[in-house]
Amino acid sequence: MDKIIKTIAEELGIKEKQVENAIKLIDEGNTIPFIARYRKEVTGGLSDEILRDLGERLNYLRNLEQRKEEVVKSIDEQGKLTDEILQAVAIAKTLAEVEDIYRPYKQKKKTRATVAKAKGLEPLANIILEQKETKNIKEIAKEYVNIDKLSDEDKKNKDKVVASAEDAIAGALDIIAEIISDEPKYRKQIKKFCYREGLVVTKKASKENEKSNYEMYYDYKEAIKYIPSHRILAINRGEKEGFLKVSLEKPEDKILNYIERDIIKGETQFTTMLKETILDSFKRLIEPSIDREIRSDLTEKAEEKAIKVFGKNSKQLLLGAPIKGKTVMGFDPAYRTGCKIAVIDETGKVLDYTTVYPTEPQNDVEGAKKELLKLIEKDKVDMIAIGNGTASRESEMFVADMIKEAKRDVHYVIVSEAGASVYSASKLATEEYPDINVSIRGAISIARRLQDPLAELVKIDPKAIGVGQYQHDVNQKKLSESLTAVVEDSVNKVGVDVNTATPSLLSYVSGINNTIAKNIVKYRDENGKLKNRKELLKVPKLGKVAFEQCAGFIRIYDGDNPLELTAVHPESYEATEKLLAEIGFNKNDLKDKEKLEDLRNKLKSINIEKTAKELDIGEMTLGDIIEELSRPGRDPREDMPKPILRSDVLKLDDLKEGMVLTGTVRNVIDFGAFVDIGVKHDGLVHISEMSDKYIKNPSEVVSVGDIVKVKVINIDKERQKVALSMKV
Repeated sequence: MDKIIKTIAEELGIKEKQVENAIKLIDEGNTIPFIARYRKEVTGGLSDEILRDLGERLNYLRNLEQRKEEVVKSIDEQGKLTDEILQAVAIAKTLAEVEDIYRPYKQKKKTRATVAKAKGLEPLANIILEQKETKNIKEIAKEYVNIDKLSDEDKKNKDKVVASAEDAIAGALDIIAEIISDEPKYRKQIKKFCYREGLVVTKKASKENEKSNYEMYYDYKEAIKYIPSHRILAINRGEKEGFLKVSLEKPEDKILNYIERDIIKGETQFTTMLKETILDSFKRLIEPSIDREIRSDLTEKAEEKAIKVFGKNSKQLLLGAPIKGKTVMGFDPAYRTGCKIAVIDETGKVLDYTTVYPTEPQNDVEGAKKELLKLIEKDKVDMIAIGNGTASRESEMFVADMIKEAKRDVHYVIVSEAGASVYSASKLATEEYPDINVSIRGAISIARRLQDPLAELVKIDPKAIGVGQYQHDVNQKKLSESLTAVVEDSVNKVGVDVNTATPSLLSYVSGINNTIAKNIVKYRDENGKLKNRKELLKVPKLGKVAFEQCAGFIRIYDGDNPLELTAVHPESYEATEKLLAEIGFNKNDLKDKEKLEDLRNKLKSINIEKTAKELDIGEMTLGDIIEELSRPGRDPREDMPKPILRSDVLKLDDLKEGMVLTGTVRNVIDFGAFVDIGVKHDGLVHISEMSDKYIKNPSEVVSVGDIVKVKVINIDKERQKVALSMKV
């Protein structure tokens, strides 16, 4: 365990004590959000991201140790365990290294070498490998010819017959080829050569002049050590779809020379046959498996990176600023089937819904305008949320034109509709809106996403949110685990109003599973609003352990205890009330706007070190309490950039090079970011156009949801692509 702690500490650049304490908390069943928020003193303030990385590495290293034990036990049972093997296993850092060490001792299926061994040719193989024998090898090999010694029945079985001296030598060389292939040090060095000097090579798979998204890879080479993750995933996809053939180019001469130097001991009668055997071993046995391992390794690292990018983008989207206190019209654009409209009030309640046909083929612009202006007036609509899918731009042009005639001041916002159709047809949507048509539910979801992105997006499978890169090409189990963690962290960062939250939102709260979430809603329906956090203990299946994990993340806005507007945990109530009393306030002052300003000023002057000792709590915990008391009921998303409100539309024809615009970052990928500037397709800011200084990753500069100033640097009207620069 000490070794695991040391490794993780080195990798994450943190102290061993922090790792040890974090592992203890994880093993005790505490959730990551709870540890990150309420056990800062124990972990030295490790963030949720670092704790999740720590948890992942802990699992991997524990599995590695377990596999090492299994391998050592298996080799020992075969009576072949040596100090060298024990040492090699002990210093192995990856599962792949351990498997390489175990390879010679694995039970093998039938191979050319196992057949040769069964024929009794191992001693001959050893003679050739030792290269000491001066007697002609063909003479020695004749001693292994067995055809005259076999029964008629055995002679029919090729696997038992050694018909000639040449036959015996060929079998012995097959054994040597497998010995070379199984040698861990060769495999390790060959991989090093490949990673240092190898190339990924792609060619067009078919002879036809086929156009595809993979044309740049029809005759392409790139160094293994430099190829970025998005290209690995693109190449994998092209290969899977049958457009590309992929191979690895290696420094073959260097590899063969390395093995020859280790095996061949001067010029003897065995030199030529050993050189040929080394080549055979490399081509037939080593190369195919090394290729598989390297490509699998590259893919795994690329997937890991893509999943991290996807998670980061999803988190920004989930933590998008809510638009509170506004009546919103959700506008789900379409052509033939009509645009679905739903109006919801500031609490998310559906007021009206309808379908209009301002787009092709009906083009009923006047009829649609008349109906929507009537709804805007009747329901006092403040904003229109337009989905960004099919027919979005035509719908935007219609809306921009229509609101000019509205008697109220109405703006519109383009909202990502990714996953809205998945949600519309889900069991959850049917439970929420049993009497509303599936097609209208999408418009409701679009409107609600503007009001509260987090509450709405948690209803959708995180993979359907659509702000990643190659999310369908990566390991789906790992992607799902990563995104679930991102949603958990986001929900717990914001906190949840227990009296209004849906079961989907509650189920992501630390310590609460789906069953408990449904039980909370059922309890609420039967007993009315919860008045305090302690009441949660009356909810079936929500015991003391779950209460400890979830209590701090639950908000009660009209309850008995004003501290429950904040993230202060019940375990700190006593210390918090003492703190308030010391500076001349009490918890009820948190609801008094006039007293709040005085309280804030007093809190600023507190000596954290001295007060923490007096209250017998940690300094980090005290810092968090002060922050919460300064802004009770604060939603951390309020600090995020607000969506861009539009009242007019831009067309691609309106754009000119050099034009400076304001846009919203919709997606961040390895090579740049896509920015919505109000034309049909998002523009691309390439990583080289993001900053005057060198940046390694676009996420150093931008996040999903950011509002950025961009300059148009290129317009490709034929392909409808716009290149942008942030060097404004």
